[in-house]
Amino acid sequence: MTVQTLNDIESLERVPLSERGLASSTYEALRQAAERTPQAPALSFFANAADFRRTSEWNYSRLFADITRAANAFHDLGIKPGEVLAFILPNLPETHFTIWGGEAAGIVMAINPLLEAKQMAGLLNAAKASVVVTLAPTPGSDLWPKLASQLDQLPAVRSVVWVSMEPYVAEPVRGILQAMALKERDLHSGIAIHDWQSLMNTQPHTHLISGRQIRQDECSSYICTGGTTGLPKIAARTHGSEVFNAWAMAAHMQPRTSGQVIFCGLPLFHVNGQMVTGLMPWTQGDHVILGTPQGYRGEGVIPRFWEMVEHFGINFFSGVPTVYAALLQNEWQGRDLSSLRYAMCGAAPMPAELLREFERRTGLKILEGYGLTEGACVSSINPPHGERCIGSIGIRIAYQNMRAVLLNDAGEYLRDANVDEIGVITISGPNLFDGYLEESHNRGLWIDIDGQRWLNTGDLGREDAQGYFWLTGRKKELIIRGGHNIDPKQIEEALQAHPAVALAAAIGSPDVYSGEVPVAYVQLRPGQVCNAEELEVFAHLHISERAAVPKRIEILEALPLTAVGKIFKPALQQREIARVVQQEAGRLGLADIAVEVVQDNRRGPVACIRAGTDQEILAPLLGRYSFQIEWLS
Repeated sequence: MTVQTLNDIESLERVPLSERGLASSTYEALRQAAERTPQAPALSFFANAADFRRTSEWNYSRLFADITRAANAFHDLGIKPGEVLAFILPNLPETHFTIWGGEAAGIVMAINPLLEAKQMAGLLNAAKASVVVTLAPTPGSDLWPKLASQLDQLPAVRSVVWVSMEPYVAEPVRGILQAMALKERDLHSGIAIHDWQSLMNTQPHTHLISGRQIRQDECSSYICTGGTTGLPKIAARTHGSEVFNAWAMAAHMQPRTSGQVIFCGLPLFHVNGQMVTGLMPWTQGDHVILGTPQGYRGEGVIPRFWEMVEHFGINFFSGVPTVYAALLQNEWQGRDLSSLRYAMCGAAPMPAELLREFERRTGLKILEGYGLTEGACVSSINPPHGERCIGSIGIRIAYQNMRAVLLNDAGEYLRDANVDEIGVITISGPNLFDGYLEESHNRGLWIDIDGQRWLNTGDLGREDAQGYFWLTGRKKELIIRGGHNIDPKQIEEALQAHPAVALAAAIGSPDVYSGEVPVAYVQLRPGQVCNAEELEVFAHLHISERAAVPKRIEILEALPLTAVGKIFKPALQQREIARVVQQEAGRLGLADIAVEVVQDNRRGPVACIRAGTDQEILAPLLGRYSFQIEWLS
């Protein structure tokens, strides 16, 4: 049936979910897909955007065979149900084989390759990972050096698997890779290092040698999420939640034909890359184009993206606001983009002005959605065949309940929010995770509503009369100025409307009198010239709430981004704290103060200050601020 409104979602739900015939595991879901269309194209990979027409190809039969081989290889390395296999990899076909083969053997843990070595080690130890799959020694890559530097701090890790770039590079480079691997293997003889291809070559591709029958309630994956302070939280997800979410996403897009061409440019350690451009399209018989190990960050990917759309006949891709802002800077005139149907925007709210401009200039419809790692991936999305409300996150997916509620000071349920009344967004359904690995992280996570468990997302929003949800802020991102809550989104939306602005981020800057005052950081469009004074005037004219007008606007060459492409506000908050420390020191005439702001696992941002004898006069001034201070000798 066609999904256009909330009524259509409710019609879908008249058939019990138990009668939908969903697979019991991600492995079973992929097996069924391979049986339906074994010879259909499933995966194409290109390692270099400059040569994107040269691809490595997998049909569904070969894809499932390699996933099965990977599962069997991990089983032989001792991975059993409940045991953790981690990967630290860029976007490669082997990354997908590791994810889905790993879930068939045990629990797969994704590690962000951009993390520092000690952060990686902390996560691996927290999860008790016993096998780590990573990139073999490769010129220009720091993945193996980072892991190698921490091996003596990883007592649970008994095996390392190296994935080589050899299949995807020219002959001369293969010799370099082989020489590097030989040298590094000799240097690290104390740990069992296995070659990916050698492991795969010895394994059967027709069945799981473990004989495992996977239940839907068994844990499938650990994904690191949230956590603007210290190490991220580790979310434990189930096979059933992932399979359901893939099915529900596809149901939301109906009617749709199988065999669509989907581009994957978001990182595969993130749920959007894994689910929206992995499991979901493969359960629908689609063809995934995996573009370079660095995805959208790969050299030449954004500049040549429209050329790739024309060549592959791409129907759909998923991105974040920063990707869409970058794509607008590249010429598409003269390209045949008729294959494009929709693009999905998630992970961060898309500024309304950017969305309107993108659609106006490209003619491509963008579907804004919302989801969390804790809810598998997607919880709501604008219906492609119904009304797309710009600025909203759409209507909920089928079989997952979603509502805005009011809580008391203890975080307990008071009542449902009225239509268009702002409350905390909560979700309940078969896509929910089991909880965080660290029990202390689960405090305040669940809300009891009439005996049913609901997830407290921490996001603030409202539901309108048509069932569309609108995010209004996130509790932890609210700027609290003298007890007055300011939503940073209203500042960012206003600045985003300025013709010279590409991206904007508003945060709270520490203030003695108000606790926080709003400040904004801005990245300009290429070739645009504008100064902070002009933007401040613009902000005064376009932000109706006086308290929300930024006290200062700073223009940066580039805003800090996460690996997924979200603006990384903690880096800006650290910058503000350091600025306040230097400002107070300057008032006292102290010119040699050294300050570094770090994120502490328990205390949040901490200003580490080396002040010597000046500590005595500086400490009282800095004590008026809410941030933590550590004095270094």
